[in-house]
Amino acid sequence: MVSKTENGRKSQSFLKGAAVLGASMVIVKLMGMIYKILLSNMYGGVGTGLFNAAYALYNPLFMLSTAGFPIAISRMVSESVAKKRFRDVKRIHQVSVPIFVIAGCICFVAMILGSFLYVKVINAENAIFALLCLSPTIFFGCLMSIYRGYFEGMRNMTPTAVSEIIEAAFKLIFGFTASSLTMKLLMKQYENTGYVLGTRCTSELEAESTIIPIAIGAAITGISLGAVFGFLYLFIKYKRSGDGITKEELQKSPPPRGKGTIFKIMVKTALPVGLGSIIMSLADMVDATLVQKRIYHIMETDPNALLDIYGSLIPNNVYTSGQTHIYLYGCYGIALTLMMLVTAITQVFGTTALPSVTAAWASGDKVQMKKNMETVLRVTMLVTIPSGIGMSVLAEPLLSLIYSSGSVANEVEIGSKVLTVMGISAVFIAASTPMCSMIQATGRMDIPLKLYTIGMVIKIIVNYILVGIPEINIQGANVGSIVCYGFVTVMAMFFLCRETKIIPNFISIFVKPLAASIVCALAAYYSEQLFDIFFRQRIATILAVVTAVIVYVIALLLFRAVKREDIISMPKGNKILKILEKYKLIR
Repeated sequence: MVSKTENGRKSQSFLKGAAVLGASMVIVKLMGMIYKILLSNMYGGVGTGLFNAAYALYNPLFMLSTAGFPIAISRMVSESVAKKRFRDVKRIHQVSVPIFVIAGCICFVAMILGSFLYVKVINAENAIFALLCLSPTIFFGCLMSIYRGYFEGMRNMTPTAVSEIIEAAFKLIFGFTASSLTMKLLMKQYENTGYVLGTRCTSELEAESTIIPIAIGAAITGISLGAVFGFLYLFIKYKRSGDGITKEELQKSPPPRGKGTIFKIMVKTALPVGLGSIIMSLADMVDATLVQKRIYHIMETDPNALLDIYGSLIPNNVYTSGQTHIYLYGCYGIALTLMMLVTAITQVFGTTALPSVTAAWASGDKVQMKKNMETVLRVTMLVTIPSGIGMSVLAEPLLSLIYSSGSVANEVEIGSKVLTVMGISAVFIAASTPMCSMIQATGRMDIPLKLYTIGMVIKIIVNYILVGIPEINIQGANVGSIVCYGFVTVMAMFFLCRETKIIPNFISIFVKPLAASIVCALAAYYSEQLFDIFFRQRIATILAVVTAVIVYVIALLLFRAVKREDIISMPKGNKILKILEKYKLIR
């Protein structure tokens, strides 16, 4: 998976780097999905809503604390290596350390203080435990960013991949264990005394309602602990193994630019990227806040309109305790957990594309630039389109498969309707990330910022209007995402072509994967209907997914949607290519 330069330094091509990060991302997201599924099965829609509320505040603050510097570091390191300015590479690392330490401290304090205000804004004061327990993750996440951006710029994705797996393992194992123990111990306290941490509870349901926010906070401590150990791994890795730059390379390298010059370039590079990320994270926070507040408003002004839609799907104790808005946001989060698997994988393509495209752009190699662009876009579409359409077609069976149908059956029923529309938005959300990363690689850091800003405004307006309509409610957030990211994706493709003066093969990149995905979706839908006659639902769903994947691969080969270089870049690619050539399935 890893190649070496003429000096023995580890380096990875786009597809191999994507394979490393992609494999780790699958592991990380599966762990994260299992973690969230376990929590959702234990604590239902309200617990999921509290968990997601914590991240709604955390994400923009974390983006603010890093402010695009990891991407800036990756781009600057990649460009310096391409130009053999190895002393600049070392200087970039020296300059980045104090930036992240200071930013991490400031945003850590800001999250602690901001948590008390935010829970009042969303009418969920019991979310404070989750918010406070998540706040240390900002500081240690900043420290990890020092090394992740640096290693990624060297085109060595392995340290980032390992640190992410460490984070996910601690989150799953320690977080879930701490949460389960907290729930059991406090329920035992209630059974023995009638109190939970000094609060008198008159029923078991009231005790559970009191304990759930605390248990969610305990679960989130695993996330913070994972960030601590993820940072320690990267720090030790860098100290022991270094970056592979040899003494000979340093001696031949031009004198490094001054720290002030490096800092100015870093800020100039990071600011547009960071602002774009911050804006979209703020949009997500506003989105989460608006969704909950607009539903809260409906429940205050016209509760029967919402209850007529969901009826008994909203538990009576949730309604009477005034937590319907948190509950429905939790149902939205249950669908979001599955959708984020797709977007996370294509974020990998954006991360790994940046150094490769930057190096080709810096060297003026138009042929390599076009090849890299088409590979990134084609692989993105090959993953994104079938995944998004597949989730829409099999929304209810998929959620029923991964969640306990008994404990959260109501949440799954509501969430499946959300996922049906969300699957379409996933295509645009996932596709926009690598496109904007490649625009940034050409030096136009301002374009994604402008696109995301306009997209954010569109999303907020659409969400505010639609979520406030009882008949639409949480589905309005999905429509807002489709309109927002659809705009960003189309415009990003336009500007990428304009800036690079390269027109990719749109039929190969978009049309063929779409055609194969439609065939895949039809196979998924009808095979699930057929298997459901003979097997239990979960088995039928698994068989339908397997059938859809097989049909999709066959369709890709028949439509000639996969290129020889894509196959060769895969593990055992040459052997696979020979087999495909034997049966004339690839040119």
